[in-house]
Amino acid sequence: MTQENFTPAIPATAWAIIDSTLREGEQFARANFTSGDKIEIARALDAFGVEFIEVTTPMASPQSAADARALVDLGTRARIITHVRCAMEDARRALDTGVHGLDLLFGTSSFLREFSHGKSIEQIIDQAREVIAFVRSQGVMVRFSAEDTFRSQEADLLAVYRAVDEVGVDRVGLADTVGVATPRQVYALVREVRRAVSCDIEFHGHNDTGCAVANAFAAVEAGATHVDTTILGIGERNGITPLGGFLARMFSVDPHGLIDKYDLGALPALDAMISRMVGLPIPWNNYLTGEFAYNHKAGMHLKAIYLNPGAYEAIPPEVFGVGRTLQVGSRVTGRHAIAYRAKELGLHFGEDALRGVTDHIKALADHGELDDAHLERVLREWVSA
Repeated sequence: MTQENFTPAIPATAWAIIDSTLREGEQFARANFTSGDKIEIARALDAFGVEFIEVTTPMASPQSAADARALVDLGTRARIITHVRCAMEDARRALDTGVHGLDLLFGTSSFLREFSHGKSIEQIIDQAREVIAFVRSQGVMVRFSAEDTFRSQEADLLAVYRAVDEVGVDRVGLADTVGVATPRQVYALVREVRRAVSCDIEFHGHNDTGCAVANAFAAVEAGATHVDTTILGIGERNGITPLGGFLARMFSVDPHGLIDKYDLGALPALDAMISRMVGLPIPWNNYLTGEFAYNHKAGMHLKAIYLNPGAYEAIPPEVFGVGRTLQVGSRVTGRHAIAYRAKELGLHFGEDALRGVTDHIKALADHGELDDAHLERVLREWVSA
């Protein structure tokens, strides 16, 4: 069965990225971006090709407001939007910065209605209508997000979404604020919302239970048009959908569309930039750019990689600007891998000699793996013996 038989085709033109490294990412425990950092991040994301860059609410601090204005003044192709409470004062302050769009939020779950703002669904709808109408009158894009969507009652959500859609909101947002949703739940709810509204749909997924990438994919599969990401997935607690992880998932369904849309080879530089700024290493198993993301070790794998890398690599590493590592000098290596390594060194072994040197290398590796220099020395000594 080919991949096309079981993976749905979702063209890259059907969805857009809202990168929130400068909003959600700033809530990460180790993130304390300077104004210079923010400009560097925004320029890098814009060069990469993301469609939207979300920044911290100007209500957070005087510097946050100044930074929002500075980012707008960069003149990026990506639209600069900010994330604010669905309140008239917040909206006015945000509009003063010149941002291209407002992302309004209002908690709709019983948890947030009781312990956060204390408003009923009817009061949420009334306030949302007023604020959205005002923002629209200023000629600015507006999204309305139901915070804690997946712990809210579906009837409440649909009532709110229908009401804001009627006012003319550009997008409604579904936010898995505490990361409890499953891909099946995300798919089902996005489908329901898609039937209820005519506007675009945005998904924001936290990674508390490890489902952020899968949930983002399920959202797009069900009809979502925008996905929130951050570089390296940084954000509140365990963060949200990582940019690299989401791209890896979407590459498998429309590789050519993704290549045309984004500068994929710049991803390692983006990850390295955020790693430097937050003072943490890129995780060893990070999507695409982790140190061992393209490391091959077992003999069966090595043989196939030498013959056709696609046998064990769903995504060609060179597309994302990374390379592969063939770890030949281990106890789990195989004679085909040894033969290919020898050939690269200009050496040739007969079948018996190849079996003998392979067994010798495996025995040596039982006491510690051989690095490239040690492996080359063993192969050359075996030929001359």
